[in-house]
Amino acid sequence: MPTITPLTMQTLPRAAVIKCVPKSPQISCLLKKLPPFNFHQCKFYSRQPLLLSANDSLLHAKAIKNGSFQNLDVASYLLRLYGKSKCLSDARKVFDEMSQRDVRTWTILVSSFARAGSNGIVLELFRDMQNETVKPNQFTLSIVLKCCSSLSELRIGKGVHGWILRNGVVFDVVLGNSLLDFYVKCEDFGSAKWLFELMEERNSVSWNIMIGAHLNIGDVEKAVDMFRRLSSKDVASWNTIIDGLMRNGPKRMALELLYEMVKNGTVLDEVTFSISLVLVSSFMDIELGKQIHGRVLRLGFHVDGFIRASLIDMYCKCGKMEMALEVFKRMNSDFGRKENSIEEIVSWSSIVSGFVLNGEIEDAFKTFTSMISKEIEVDRFTVTSIVSACANSGVLELGQQVHALIQKIGHRVDAHLGSSLIDMYSKCGSLDDAQMVFKQTNDKNVVLWTSMISCCALHGQGREAVRLFEFMMSEGIKPNVVTFIGVLTACSHAGLIEEGCRYFRLMKEVYGIKPGVDHYSCMVDLYGRAGQLNETKNFIHENGIDHMSAVWRSFLSSCRLHRDIKMAEWVSEKLLHLEPPDAGTYILLSNIYATKQRWEEAAEVRSLMQSRGVKKHPGQSWIQIKNQVHTFVMGDRSHPQTDKIYAYLDKLIGRLREIGYSSDTKLVMQDVEEEQGEMLLGFHSEKLATAYGIISMTSQKPIRIMKNLRVCNDCHTFMKYTSQLLDREIIVRDIRRFHHFKRGCCSCGDYW
Repeated sequence: MPTITPLTMQTLPRAAVIKCVPKSPQISCLLKKLPPFNFHQCKFYSRQPLLLSANDSLLHAKAIKNGSFQNLDVASYLLRLYGKSKCLSDARKVFDEMSQRDVRTWTILVSSFARAGSNGIVLELFRDMQNETVKPNQFTLSIVLKCCSSLSELRIGKGVHGWILRNGVVFDVVLGNSLLDFYVKCEDFGSAKWLFELMEERNSVSWNIMIGAHLNIGDVEKAVDMFRRLSSKDVASWNTIIDGLMRNGPKRMALELLYEMVKNGTVLDEVTFSISLVLVSSFMDIELGKQIHGRVLRLGFHVDGFIRASLIDMYCKCGKMEMALEVFKRMNSDFGRKENSIEEIVSWSSIVSGFVLNGEIEDAFKTFTSMISKEIEVDRFTVTSIVSACANSGVLELGQQVHALIQKIGHRVDAHLGSSLIDMYSKCGSLDDAQMVFKQTNDKNVVLWTSMISCCALHGQGREAVRLFEFMMSEGIKPNVVTFIGVLTACSHAGLIEEGCRYFRLMKEVYGIKPGVDHYSCMVDLYGRAGQLNETKNFIHENGIDHMSAVWRSFLSSCRLHRDIKMAEWVSEKLLHLEPPDAGTYILLSNIYATKQRWEEAAEVRSLMQSRGVKKHPGQSWIQIKNQVHTFVMGDRSHPQTDKIYAYLDKLIGRLREIGYSSDTKLVMQDVEEEQGEMLLGFHSEKLATAYGIISMTSQKPIRIMKNLRVCNDCHTFMKYTSQLLDREIIVRDIRRFHHFKRGCCSCGDYW
């Protein structure tokens, strides 16, 4: 057995505990044979975190037994041991049992609680320290100021500053920077500037804090000026200015500074590479991204988990999912899995959001399912991404399962997550669930209110959307650009012309919001749906928006709705001048001619469209049955149950005729006989999807159908009669809005 020395005692707890179980026979044996020793002979130096074990507690007990605990150095060592092991209650007990305490012991205890994030306790300890007339040193004061900034306690922090001045504490650069950082983080920018000018000693950290402060308040010009004046720029200075410029908008300038940083020979660190990859993502510059990836590999930074996560995110946002997956797969194979580490969680989240961003919804669901099966922690970012995927796919059942998982995990539904859930339920056709989430979310901000208003607009609840908008303003919440799009859309869908015009004026005159193309399109749609086509024309000219193709497209839809051929010809001419390859313009104009049975003009438009190589996207409808999506097109006979679907549809149409339904053959876009026209209308994709839903689902469940085009008048009438005959709720989501059919009525009130 080797001789036990004070040095052995210093290294024993850390070395043995890392390699052995807490009650290792090796340690117990050594402790039993340990001769009496005097802690006064020991000096304790430790740069690594210590792991506390039962054997360390034996050291504590032995120190108390032989009286060595009364020595300040020994007690301080034990206090540091408990603090670094995050055994804070034991650390506090040791501290309270100490017969004498100096600034060092107080600082050890304060720093232990600060590392654990117990900022409130740190401030209490600082008050106790003053009560015992122990004068804190610069390091203690720096810790206290950091805790004040974390709690946004400006008043207490200013009190600490006053105490420093009254007691004549010498300002070194570290303490000065701590105070400067405190004022910046508490958003007292005036005090921060005053202090910066008075600081006798300033280093690059001081300048970086102020550069970051100017960037945080959006003063890009001043931040760049300070950066240029800084003589000794370190890597943190470059990182601060590049990141700040990227966040504030001038991304091109940020990219230029990145090139300048490389040219100046500044050594890039992990933070630089992470910022650079985010910058590349914003430009979607895959070639530059590959160059940065190459440099990461050459410098060996690819072993860093956060760099790998940033690479994955960059490739996802540049649309290169296969390359993102390659980096992702190599993480576990080359470096081993760090179970539920931040890097692992972020990497999985990036893959899920990447699939959603690139429209690969099925792969997003598969990856998310794999996360659950591997018991990888699902963070809020991942949850929000998968909720967005559910919204885009319109799959209600899966969305409800994800919502249940959120509740099971315990994520608090705040305004951000709540707005995502409302959007998901809205796009999946469940207005009741969206309203439930809205009512259950406590901290309602403008984003949450906007989501609910837009949801009501999408579902034809114009009056309810207006009521919510008025109530939101009465609560003192200021509407934003998107809020006004939501309420104007609601007014448009419900025919609320007076309210829509009032809100449009309110947006400009009271809230100072400059209308965008979406606001103008809503107003054009508002006038056009109401049949006020001349007013629509005047509105476009008065506001100087005749260069916006979206408003002309909305105008043309209104012309079709009211079958005004002359106005439609004029509008389509304007629209084709702005967007010659737009298939929608040709189709709308052709359909307008067809509804007036002007077959020759309709054929000319179709022929012109074909000669110019403009292709139309075919109309499709889809329905989900038992976790499987079934897609239909007009006259489709590819479904395995085609015969059964068509037989039931024929029978259903016959029964509907008995209660008053008749096909609107004016909607047939071909010059055919009436009987043949009825046959063509009978095989529209949404009717096929409805028939399949009826024969495949129980009568209690609503039939939910999605369509990629606007539902036609005949199908709209068909759905109303079907809901009446079968007493079934049918929910149809077309390209513009939701239609809820129940007992022979539609939520749109036949105004769409």
